[in-house]
Amino acid sequence: MLLTTFVFALQDGISRHLAGSYNVIMVVMIRYWFFAAFVIAVASRREGGVRAAAATRQPVLQAFRGFLLATEVCVMVAGFTLLGLVESHAVFACYPLLVAALSGVILGERVGWRRWLAIAAGFAGVMTILQPGFGVFDPVAVVPLIAAIMFALYALLTRYAARLDTTATSFFWTGTVGAVTLTVPGLWFWEPMIASDWAWMSVLCVTGALGHWLLIRCYELAEASAVQPFAYFQLVFAAAIGLLVFGESIRTEVALGALVIVAAGLFTLWRERQQR
Repeated sequence: MLLTTFVFALQDGISRHLAGSYNVIMVVMIRYWFFAAFVIAVASRREGGVRAAAATRQPVLQAFRGFLLATEVCVMVAGFTLLGLVESHAVFACYPLLVAALSGVILGERVGWRRWLAIAAGFAGVMTILQPGFGVFDPVAVVPLIAAIMFALYALLTRYAARLDTTATSFFWTGTVGAVTLTVPGLWFWEPMIASDWAWMSVLCVTGALGHWLLIRCYELAEASAVQPFAYFQLVFAAAIGLLVFGESIRTEVALGALVIVAAGLFTLWRERQQR
């Protein structure tokens, strides 16, 4: 999981670099082309091949999941260019709390009062970072929060889809539908790219596939609840890249808000594990 978060943080840094010069949708589209080729290659090596991986009893749900994740990635990368890696990831870290808050509505799970207190604390952490009401509120600060809401919904729909479909099927639909979703508008926004940036794009595609492979391998070796707390290290790695590579800074309120969000998220994960 630590390797996974490091690779994803590296991927975010490269996305921030490329999206600063080229259209966000085009950058994510090319990345998804490689991702789709990767999931098709993985599916073809499994028993039953691509046909078995694509088989689902809930195609509308699977298609919506793929569309939602592709859109969320575009929103998050746009957030990197508007706010930087540090502040974007500090806000995005609240998505596990959003998963807990929405799990009762979507999955019918019971959320106890302790987790509701943690969710409220995490929301206070987000407000500490965004600082509404202090001076002129910048609407772009909400962009990573929108991405977090979208990703939380995607995660819940993935758990809902798992009631009837295998992980391989959900993975296949995520990659292929996302590629189709982004290709339609992405070709319209196509821009010529210089050779050095094509090299970075190649690295971005490889890290995308590698990150998902590491995540799959991680969940094959350990329970999700056991390794999920380590996912917060993506915030640490992304912040380090933002500071060292892009010259970003960490405001006091961002650091404080991020600490509150992470602490609330870890408590929520601990309570969920205790109940299981």
